Amino acid sequence: MRTPEGLKYTKEHEWVRMEEDLVYIGITDYAQDSLGDIVFIELPAEGDVLASGQTMGVVESVKAASDIYMPLSGKVKKVNNALLDNPESVNENPYDSWMIAIEPTDASELEALLNQDEYKKLCAKED
Repeated sequence: MRTPEGLKYTKEHEWVRMEEDLVYIGITDYAQDSLGDIVFIELPAEGDVLASGQTMGVVESVKAASDIYMPLSGKVKKVNNALLDNPESVNENPYDSWMIAIEPTDASELEALLNQDEYKKLCAKED
């Protein structure tokens, strides 16, 4: 399981990467591995405003469907529409396959997210 440095993580297995004024969000290597082969992804639309903890989309695999949750509040500025046609790219490289980029409404919410070590410990408990 890969957990790159410099990212933040959630207990629901999303990753977060801050780049300039945008926050990129995707699902972790642990999440994609647990789900198995991903066959469908549903994402919000650009311009949607979502709150922390709110469902931002759905990932369906050959095993199950799973909600994706907002790690922080913000306005959707970009949607990775390439994933809609090629959802399996999340299995190939989950950290390059970001799902949405948001403009956060409260950047201090980042502080509540897990760092790399905290996330590794969480995953070890779930195995």
